[in-house]
Amino acid sequence: MIINRYLVREMSKPFLVTLGMLSALFASYSAASFLADAVNGLLPTDMIAILIGLKLLIAFEVLIPISLYISVVLAFGRLYSDSEFTAMSALRVTPARVMGAVLTLAGGLALGVAVLSLVVRPLAYQKMHELTGEAAVLLNIDEMAAGTFYISDHGNRAIFLAHREGPGLPASDVFVRIKQGDHMQVIYARLAFPLEPTSRDADRKVYLRDAHIYVIGSAPEYPDRVLSAQGIVVSPNSHAYDPPEYSSVAASSAALVRSSAPADVAELQWRLSTGVSTILLGMLGVPLSRTRPRQSRYAKIGTAILIYSAYYLVCTTARTWVQHGTVPSFPGIWWVPALLALAVFVALYQPTFQFRRTASGFDPSTGSHDAA
Repeated sequence: MIINRYLVREMSKPFLVTLGMLSALFASYSAASFLADAVNGLLPTDMIAILIGLKLLIAFEVLIPISLYISVVLAFGRLYSDSEFTAMSALRVTPARVMGAVLTLAGGLALGVAVLSLVVRPLAYQKMHELTGEAAVLLNIDEMAAGTFYISDHGNRAIFLAHREGPGLPASDVFVRIKQGDHMQVIYARLAFPLEPTSRDADRKVYLRDAHIYVIGSAPEYPDRVLSAQGIVVSPNSHAYDPPEYSSVAASSAALVRSSAPADVAELQWRLSTGVSTILLGMLGVPLSRTRPRQSRYAKIGTAILIYSAYYLVCTTARTWVQHGTVPSFPGIWWVPALLALAVFVALYQPTFQFRRTASGFDPSTGSHDAA
């Protein structure tokens, strides 16, 4: 038990560091795109943190397996480099015990990844679709800049400011186009002043001075009209948005089980395969970590990343084939984890295909010793 706890602890430390670094990088990349929309007034700033958190939850089903995979390569690479596996051999530590420690950590993480994929992933996608649908009809008028067309409400609302000195300041030569059923409104105002909201949850409204409103009808019962006003108050936002359309990624796992649509089958198989991939990648890290004594623990990182990149690319390609009906539901995407399982078996148990053994002669994945 001491050896098992030691091996699990050695893998857990680089796992947490790797997962933290990958999560920070992914969150930073997501924040960059969301912040660009927020600066342009297309996304309320209070939604940014929520959307980043939801995307990170979805990404954990990929970040956790690769973090485990890299942590095994790093941890066991250090044990090889420091000849600790040689000492374990002298203590009669069997390959089964070493692999058991890997499976202990990988099994627990695989269970968590399965829950994330089958339960958390669809809920996160549902919430993201709701928020993006709501954001599509909202505009942050304080951040609007001159010379840019701001489109919201799925193209039914457009605003253009010809001149503005900076955020929050009055604008001149303002154009607003609103499509409503069988008619369209075009508003031109010489000046526009943003008004302070009456409450925290109230919409930001705009006071338009010297406004001209053109109502253009598309049916005989809606004739064209022209109205002029010395001043009017309008809200650039609309709270009437359509509910999100059906999406496989946002559907519950129970609904996917009952569906035979190719897109639903591909999504369900992807969710089920993430836990399996977690265990297989953890096992694959054992033979990939083999290094010579005093060789750098990072010697196999490049090879490990290339192998994972190829596996992930083939997985996503297989998923796309199933979505488009190019590949039937069986074998679906399962042939890709099957190939990975075969590669793990060959690397662990076929001497003719084994990676180079260490100079110490001990291989924890096979228990073999080279002749001195």
